[in-house]
Amino acid sequence: MEWSDVRIFLAVLRSGSFGEAARTLGVSHPTVGRRIKALEDEAEQPLFRRTKEGLVLTDAGDAVRTLAETMEDSALAMERRLAGNHGRLEGILQISAAEWFAGYVLAPVLAELSRRHPAVVPEVIASYRLLNLARREADVAFRIVPFSEPDIVQRRLMHIPYGLYGAPDTVSAMRNDPSSVGLILMNTAQSHFPDVAWLLDRFPQSRRAFTSTSRAVQARMCVRGLGIAVLPRPLGDATAGLQRIDTPEPPPGRDVWVGYHHDLRHMDRLRAMMDIADAMLSDASSAEIAAQ
Repeated sequence: MEWSDVRIFLAVLRSGSFGEAARTLGVSHPTVGRRIKALEDEAEQPLFRRTKEGLVLTDAGDAVRTLAETMEDSALAMERRLAGNHGRLEGILQISAAEWFAGYVLAPVLAELSRRHPAVVPEVIASYRLLNLARREADVAFRIVPFSEPDIVQRRLMHIPYGLYGAPDTVSAMRNDPSSVGLILMNTAQSHFPDVAWLLDRFPQSRRAFTSTSRAVQARMCVRGLGIAVLPRPLGDATAGLQRIDTPEPPPGRDVWVGYHHDLRHMDRLRAMMDIADAMLSDASSAEIAAQ
């Protein structure tokens, strides 16, 4: 049994369809179907059955699932170890970060990395989803919550101050009647964020006007006058058409954590980026932002 076939088996298991597995792996739909059929021919019985919810494992498929995941763990460990021992400063460096952080905080770091090491290609995966570093969904991740996964090297990188923002007309309306302006918030799944509670507590009579997982989208809707929003200062201060609103107590900021798998600790291109990030994104720098 080849690892490439097992990889396809696991992709189908996790996605529930040949088509989605093909998109995830970057191969054709017929290739996925052909490799699954080869596995089933080798097993002499079906590994999947079709349901209304998609493909699910048969008893035979479930019996080999643990073995397939063990093979995956071994293959990924080898990939990480080989990548970590790659001594040349070249190749793709996959970076997971929220869109606003990548665009307004991390961009100068990546530009400097490219200037110093042109053969290194930063590949930013801009998403709020927490990617699995053990499965090499990314080489390094920046996020606002500490990592709980095993074998992750992590540290608190910096503190990001937040502010309250609105378009000029919205700010004027708020000063005349705070309850007249809408609130732009995180979506329901992220309603536990401290800035959401801060905004709701200070504007209890205001209506919820818009929610999004994307801070960048919140900023654009704020510019269009849909309401007021709490935004990271690097994003809010840089967005044309927004005014930062002075408040007796500023919204709660967030710490930014950076983490990567232990097996990648010797990857030179990762270490080069981290050295630049440490120099450019220190807490002294974020304190300077807050003082402006």
